[in-house]
Amino acid sequence: MTTKEVAEYLRFHKITVWKYAAEGKLPAVRIGRFWRFDKDKIDEWIAKFSMMRKERKKSSNGGKKIREKQTT
Repeated sequence: MTTKEVAEYLRFHKITVWKYAAEGKLPAVRIGRFWRFDKDKIDEWIAKFSMMRKERKKSSNGGKKIREKQTT
């Protein structure tokens, strides 16, 4: 996939795609001055990012405090 195709697929700006690719945040291969992306790897990246968000949300418990039961 091209940078433009990935940007449309992820609904990112092209500059964000370039930046993420250059920083290694987005799986990509640079060929000359062009970035190329494998759709399967992009889908895996999305799934991994989504799973990380779910785990982080679970571990933070949505910001709610848990009360401990008192035994008397």
